[in-house]
This record gives sequence, structure tokens and C-alpha cells, in this order.
Amino acid sequence: MKLAHTLSICLMASTLAACGTADRLKNIGKAPALTAINNPTTQKGYKPVQMPMPTVQPANYSPNSLWQTGSRKFFKDQRASKVGDILTVQVSITDSAKIDNTTSRTRSNNESSGLSGGVGSVLTSALSGLNEKLDTDIDASSLANATSGSSSSGTGAIDRSETITTSVAAVVLQVLPNGNLVIEGRQEIRVNFEVREILVAGIVRPEDIASDNTIESEKIAEARIAYGGRGQLSDVQQPRYGQQVMDIILPF
Repeated sequence: MKLAHTLSICLMASTLAACGTADRLKNIGKAPALTAINNPTTQKGYKPVQMPMPTVQPANYSPNSLWQTGSRKFFKDQRASKVGDILTVQVSITDSAKIDNTTSRTRSNNESSGLSGGVGSVLTSALSGLNEKLDTDIDASSLANATSGSSSSGTGAIDRSETITTSVAAVVLQVLPNGNLVIEGRQEIRVNFEVREILVAGIVRPEDIASDNTIESEKIAEARIAYGGRGQLSDVQQPRYGQQVMDIILPF
């Protein structure tokens, strides 16, 4: 059963590799194609955000007042507030971590057992004749002796530093009942035969959007930020499909 399962995995992997190889062979000498602009809400796997919302408070208006409840400016607010509006996300990530960990453990055991007294004397007499026949030296006071020891040590270190600074225009996909905005922005940049992809998504408060219609990435809740690429350089940096399959299947 395990062999059949393994063979089926290998067959699927080889089929996928063949499809990918055919596409790559077909596009030899061509720059990687950019993804078409689509509505993210119609893509497979998209799910609207559902979160617990506070009770909606009724709006209060004062008679003969030029100001509307919740307005921050006398004139119309140009910041994103409705589905389809666009705002700029200022992505600034400076992350570093350094961890050193050392572990050492040593353990030793020594156990012995034997018989003494009257029972030991009788057993000693019986063993004396056996020792002469077998030419051994068995003592009743030390019938069993066990010694064991173990030692282990481990050292681990993490030294990581990441810095990402960029700007991405995002679209408002959904307005939650409490007024928060669900946003998502994608950007693709092609340089020669390499495509760089940037993805920013999350939930923002309208109050955190600056007057120039920008927001900092650190103020995005449930933030999803991805920066990667595809093309000739990315293909070289990835292991071959067969190697990836063997890394998953082989237990050692």
C-alpha cells in the first residue's frame, strides 16, 4: 500500500514536472508573461472577511449645521472609504532577530546486586564448585552489576535581518460593518527576464489613513505582505522537481 502511494506521488510529480517543462520549453527566449488584471473577489479560493463587529451607532445630525457626524474636513474627504477606492500602502519592514542557545546534559548510572548472610553463604558454597569447573570467579555478594552513561550537547544560533521598503497601491475590496476597510494590492515589475511580485493585503481603519491617502504597513491588521519573483533567476535558485520530491519521500 505504501509503495503504491509512493508511486502515485512520483507519477503526479513527474506529470506536473512535464507540464512545467513543456511551458518552459515553449517560452524559451521570451520574457515571462505578466498576470492579467482581475477582480480578486472572483478568484478561486477568495473568502470575504467575517469578524465580530460592534453595534452600529445611529448617526446624529444637528439642525442647521454644515458639519456631518464623523467628518474631519469641511470639504469632501479625498481618502479611500468605499469599495473600489484606491490608497497607497507605505511598506517599511525592518526586522532583525539574534538568538543563541546552548544545551548540555550528562547522566550516569551504576547499579549492583548480590546476596549475603545465610543465603549468601549457601550460594557461595554452591558457586565455589562451579567456579572450579568453569574456571570463573563468581561472587554471591556481587551477582549483577550494571553501569550506564549518556551525554548530549546541542548548540543553535539564529542571526537574521530583513529590510523591505516600497510603496504599493491597494484597492478597497470590502467595507466591514464597523467601517474598517479590507484592502489588497498587487504589483508586478518585469526587468529583462525576471518578474518581481509584491502583494499587500489586510484590514485598515479609515482614521489611520493619512490626509494624502497613504497608510503605513505597520497599521494594517491581519497584514499579508509577500515579496518574491519568477523567471530565469528564480528557476535557477530552486531545486529540481525530482530533488524536491525525493526530499519529501525519503525518511533519512
